[in-house]
Amino acid sequence: MTEPVLTPELIAAHGLKPDEYERLLEIIGREPSFTELGIFSAMWNEHCSYKSSKKWLRTLPTSGPQVICGPGENAGVVDIGDGQAVIFKMESHNHPSYIEPHQGAATGVGGILRDVFTMGARPIAAMNSLSFGLPSHPKTSYLVKGVVEGVGGYGNAFGVPTVGGEVRFHASYNGNCLVNAFAAGLADADKIFYSAASGVGMPVVYLGAKTGRDGVGGATMASAEFDDTIEEKRPTVQVGDPFTEKRLLEACLELMASGAVVSIQDMGAAGLTCSAVEMGDKGGLGIRLQLDQVPQRETNMTAYEMMLSESQERMLMVLNPELEDVARAIFVKWDLDFAIVGETIAEDRFLILHGNDVKADLPLSKLSSSAPEYDRPWVETPAAAALGKIPALSAIDGLRALISSPSYAHKAWVWEQYDSQVGADTVITPGLPAGVVRVHGTGKAIAFTSDVTPRYVKANPFEGGKQAVAEAYRNLTAMGALPLATTDNLNFGNPEKPEIMGQFVGAIKGIGAAVAALDMPIVSGNVSLYNETDGKGILPTPTIGAIGLLASLDELIAGKPSLGDFAVVIGESHGHLGQSALLAEALGMEAGDAPPVDLAAEKRNGEFIRANRKAIRACTDLSDGGLALAAFEMAEAAGIGLALDPSDIPTLFGEDQARYLIAVDAADLGTLRAAAEKADVPLTMVGQFGGSVIRLGQEEAKLDELSALYRGAFAAAIGL
Repeated sequence: MTEPVLTPELIAAHGLKPDEYERLLEIIGREPSFTELGIFSAMWNEHCSYKSSKKWLRTLPTSGPQVICGPGENAGVVDIGDGQAVIFKMESHNHPSYIEPHQGAATGVGGILRDVFTMGARPIAAMNSLSFGLPSHPKTSYLVKGVVEGVGGYGNAFGVPTVGGEVRFHASYNGNCLVNAFAAGLADADKIFYSAASGVGMPVVYLGAKTGRDGVGGATMASAEFDDTIEEKRPTVQVGDPFTEKRLLEACLELMASGAVVSIQDMGAAGLTCSAVEMGDKGGLGIRLQLDQVPQRETNMTAYEMMLSESQERMLMVLNPELEDVARAIFVKWDLDFAIVGETIAEDRFLILHGNDVKADLPLSKLSSSAPEYDRPWVETPAAAALGKIPALSAIDGLRALISSPSYAHKAWVWEQYDSQVGADTVITPGLPAGVVRVHGTGKAIAFTSDVTPRYVKANPFEGGKQAVAEAYRNLTAMGALPLATTDNLNFGNPEKPEIMGQFVGAIKGIGAAVAALDMPIVSGNVSLYNETDGKGILPTPTIGAIGLLASLDELIAGKPSLGDFAVVIGESHGHLGQSALLAEALGMEAGDAPPVDLAAEKRNGEFIRANRKAIRACTDLSDGGLALAAFEMAEAAGIGLALDPSDIPTLFGEDQARYLIAVDAADLGTLRAAAEKADVPLTMVGQFGGSVIRLGQEEAKLDELSALYRGAFAAAIGL
């Protein structure tokens, strides 16, 4: 087959700027082959190289006594005591999910699960953070149905419980939905597997499913903006098979137990190229691959296609040659491919052979650690204008506007598509501040949550970044868990625009300040840039996934309020309405500044909640929708009414941070009040649970009427 002529147009189509191509020519001293162009394109695109974000990612706090492995591996590893570790990460599959929602979302789940089990962990939990355009947009319903079906179909069939997440709607996602997938697994702390190759002349082994043409160029596509040629990108979306992935999991765990694995790497973005380069680069070795040995499910595949295919359910391993027969037998038993496709070499070379032809011969280290790195120009986001006088609004009408909005309505339709109980260790299913999964065979449990408020980040990236971490901290605390660590999924527009890069820089600074103050280091993550369509970017959406530890299920706070319980707010209320959910949903306004985040207050109030859990029947953090929405959700879940004393809109719907709403039995109120005074923590009684109505000040509505609205609004808005 004749290789294409490398024209400026072809080079540009591979995502390489003219100066980057000049750098490529300097490195290799000649024109690249077509396969070499594809390899450079894959390794130097934003999705794989982090070339616009590396400078700022290095500023994030990533270490602590609980951290076994921080960023740089397939996933982060955190110590949970007793010789056990949790391995977790969050990654985006945004562009593929907009092009082909079912497969895009499904393979996002499959990819993040492989990131976890390639390090030796058995997955125990999944979450997802989903952002869609307006329900009225002609594509939104199709996307919601396809993405939820893809997430559920893959996770359910694979056998991992989906225990939490979030769904939001905003016009900025009309042309670019976000699908952020999270997975966590358990492993023995002394049996973690890493990706750095070691030893010269060691066999490089291909494991799993066969290679096809699906996903060729997927990583490059994920680093580009959308335009009216979007349908042409459909072949770049991978196709997933969860049943093959389940067999791959079992085979890999058995393989790891055999002692045959020297190093192992998931074949994710950029497939065989990225996995081989990363293994070699981390180990300071070269790699030689013979593509004739690659298991293929399609005929006449070229070297370019094999190197850039993102076919799913595949791994690459460096093998202990003495145990080749043992390793091969395991994969034959699980009916998966096992093929020696190359070897490690001492030279700094990435040598690709196909038949008798050399298709690529490149300095391997220049493909990964020597990829371009940019210090993009950025401008600070201007300070938001002060929030002026807002139109008069009835408190009950404000509550109705929130609970009838698909962003805040009951999400049962979504999570009922997911199996949250598979594995039989799920303690808390979706619907509370965090999901909780038991550590099998122990008394411990892990809590999981994901959070971000994009409106805040757009108005004030620094405070918005802080707030995403603080809300994750509160959600874990509200379940009684000690927050341990975080993963980030940083979704932004085009970083070549200084105002977008400014949002990114501000959010990173805020996230860094918060994870340091709250002892929740970032141990893994993903950056997704160029989330734009026709030049219009998404709201900046730096999603924070977080885990917390319950040393015993006795520490769990998961009750519901009972008749006569007092509603109590922990933390200071100032009535901050800037960028609030009330303004957005009831008045169609996105105005004012994001709420300031006092990290010292966050930590103090969180520690108070955990220290006094025995006196707390139910707990939730106060965030979007403020006191009114949180109190309604707590009462509605218990099937009882509620009377809140405040009647003014700022107190009811303000979104001041560092606050919790708790339900307290009358007999425990005195003890709790004394503890709050001693700890210098603000405690305010705001109402009482009971009856059959929701009363906000002097206004009221029947609980059953509001409940019907709340539980039916999501399906109605999406046309389900």
